[in-house]
Order: sequence, then C-alpha cells, then structure tokens
Amino acid sequence: MKVCVPKEKNDYERRVSLTPDVVAALIKAGFEVLVEKDAGLNSYFDNSGYEKAGARMVADAESLYREADVILKINAPTPAEIGWMKKSAILISLMYAGTNPQVVEACVRQGISAFSMDAIPRISRAQKMDVLSSQANLAGYKAVIIGAAALGKIFPLLMTAAGTIKPSKVVIMGAGVAGLQAIATAKRLGSIVEVSDIRPETKEQVESLGGKFIEVKGDASVKIEGGYVKGVSDEFLKMQQALIAKHISEADLVITTALVPGRKAPVLVTEDMVKSMKMGSVIVDMAVAQGGNCVLSEVNKTVVKNGVTIIGESNLPSLLPLNASELYAKNIQAFLLHLATKDGFKWEMEEEITKGSLIVHNGQAVHPSVAQTVTA
Repeated sequence: MKVCVPKEKNDYERRVSLTPDVVAALIKAGFEVLVEKDAGLNSYFDNSGYEKAGARMVADAESLYREADVILKINAPTPAEIGWMKKSAILISLMYAGTNPQVVEACVRQGISAFSMDAIPRISRAQKMDVLSSQANLAGYKAVIIGAAALGKIFPLLMTAAGTIKPSKVVIMGAGVAGLQAIATAKRLGSIVEVSDIRPETKEQVESLGGKFIEVKGDASVKIEGGYVKGVSDEFLKMQQALIAKHISEADLVITTALVPGRKAPVLVTEDMVKSMKMGSVIVDMAVAQGGNCVLSEVNKTVVKNGVTIIGESNLPSLLPLNASELYAKNIQAFLLHLATKDGFKWEMEEEITKGSLIVHNGQAVHPSVAQTVTA
C-alpha cells in the first residue's frame, strides 16, 4: 500500500504526521511511503531525511492525494483535498467528527473510508495510539513555560542579600493529562501549585506531584465516562466558580485545561474573577480553540484586560513541533499497524479500536456520533 503524508496547511500548524524514523519503520514493514515536498520543514525534518529513510518525495499535494491508498495527516483535509482522493482510499487524521460535519460529508461523497485519531477508545491496549494524551502532555508543559515567560516575576523562592522573593502561586484548573504535566512543570520551576478538578479520584495524583487539591464536591449533573468529564450543569459550574474565586484572586498564573468532547468548553474564569486578579498576573487558556474557559480569552491572541495578560494559544503542541511530531508519528504508526498489514486493511468491524475510531466506511457514515446527522 502507498501511505502518503501531505504537508499540513492549517494556520498555526507546524507538526507533521510522520517523521523519518517512523517512515523507515513502515517501509521495513512493507509499506511504500510518499511524502509531500517540505512537509516536515516546520518540524525540523528536511526532505533529505525522508529520502534517506526511503520515502519518495512528491512535488505537490494534489498528485499525492490522487496516488494515495492511505492518507496520514494531523488535521483533517479540506473537502477540496478529500475530493482528490480515489474511491476506496483511506484517511487517518484528527477529525473531531462530531463538530466537523462538512469533513465527514466530503468523505461520504467521495466514497472513501476515514478513521479519526481523536476517537480511538482510551483503553489500556490503545495507549500507544493515544494522540490526545501524547499531545496534551506536551501542551501542559508548554502552557507553564509561556505563562512563566509572560509573568513579570520568577517562580521559585529566592533569598538574596537585598531581600527574599516569595514563590509564585500557580492555579491549574483540570487535572487531566495536560493539567498533571502542568503541575509537574510548575513545581519543578519552584512555584506553589493549587489545583481544581471535579473528579475526586484525581486528588491523589495532584498531591503526589506536590500540588494542593482544591476540592469541589460533585453532584448528579457531573457525567464521567472512562475517567473523563462528559458533561456538567450550569449550576455546578457556578458552584465551582464560587469556590475557586478566592484562589484565582491570589494567583500569579492561572492555567485552564477543561474540555468537554463535542461541546463548547465550560466557562471557569469570569470577567469578575479577572478583575479580582493582581496586576501583572497571567492566564493561559488551553481551551480557547473550543470557546475558552476564560470569558475574556481570544483565539490565537495575547490580550491584556484589567492589567491581566490572557494568552489564547489554540495549538500549544505545535509550539513544540519536533517532539509533538515524534509522538504523533509513533501514535499513528501503532494505529496503522493495528489496522493493516502491507497487503491491506483487516476491517475487523467489531474489534473495539476499529469500531470506535471508524467514522466513514466506503462512503457510509458509520460512527454513532455522525451516522444520524450526516448526509451525502
């Protein structure tokens, strides 16, 4: 099979779906790999590296799509790019199908099959394929680094002849993969870290990393599936906001990480909370691409409101493109080798990973999140 890697063309995207090392591994497994010219440059992988790994370089995207048996991408292609694919070709990318019906409809019209990396079930045997975790891990680290860079003070306690500098206080909202990495990074830099999460089971993890857990008692409106929050009520959010308001007013840096799959991100930091913060403090809103946890954050902008710097970077993993591409490539390699051999896809339709991640099959929307809503 011809496995093809187009250059990512989305704004603010610097990652690439395969690195030369993974290209070499796939070729050793019997696949033919084609890479669009300059696809890896923004991730610090040049064309010669792919050529040495055995890939064939293709000058333009349309030619690549038309030749591909399998397209491997980070972001989903545009409907126009999907229109270049041959019928029966296969797309593997992050699709976020529930909120991108136009991409799913394009796949249906073209008669292709499409797997979504973000829909891979988060089960133990799929850990090597878990793109959401690998990218969130890097994002949590980077959120602390850019927050620290924007802050006009240092993180650690510092005792000098001229006086003692108190450590910075960091409040992190959400103790998922990104939040836990943010806790670890902020602690390594010497700050005091306080953490809010509505899942009581995260308390032990937070404290093991040296964070102080701000306990919010859940209610019946909190829906958790597989360890991840799937929904909360407006009333619960108001209760959570009231509890953490004092902690935010005393914080030097606030990092918010809360996302609900398929829905707008919950508002955790209100305008009044921002007004209560000290001049010079910083907010990094990691959920800005899904509407934001802070009401004043703006996508891909850094704004100052009431003396508070609010950073709305929509693609934090892309700010670490080398490492992010390396991890994504390993994830997609494990996923592809689970689904297929060099001779073709296995199409084990009842197998849990296949069933959970297959969005469109031979031009038919099959995933429960889209099957009833997408039309050709």
